[in-house]
Amino acid sequence: MDVKLLVVVAALTVATYAPQSQAKPISLVERCYCRSAVNSLPRGYIRELRFIHTPTCPFQVIAKLKTNKEVCVNPEIRWLQQYLKNAVNKLKKSKQAN
Repeated sequence: MDVKLLVVVAALTVATYAPQSQAKPISLVERCYCRSAVNSLPRGYIRELRFIHTPTCPFQVIAKLKTNKEVCVNPEIRWLQQYLKNAVNKLKKSKQAN
């Protein structure tokens, strides 16, 4: 058997059985979670809020509803702005107390 053919077959065998990379394609890594956001959502529907800030995406707010559905919320909503302002003030006060 030709040595070159043996090397090619060995290389193909190694490539076939090598473990696959678990990395996501760059297009999925850089994609923002929120593509659109709701502008009106009553606070009573929300179970929890999650905040995401990445260098490639704007500030994003994800609300998990009582129905376990997740929706993106516009961070400019008045009640959300007040909620964030109160949370920041509470953190400042707790740091001053320590």
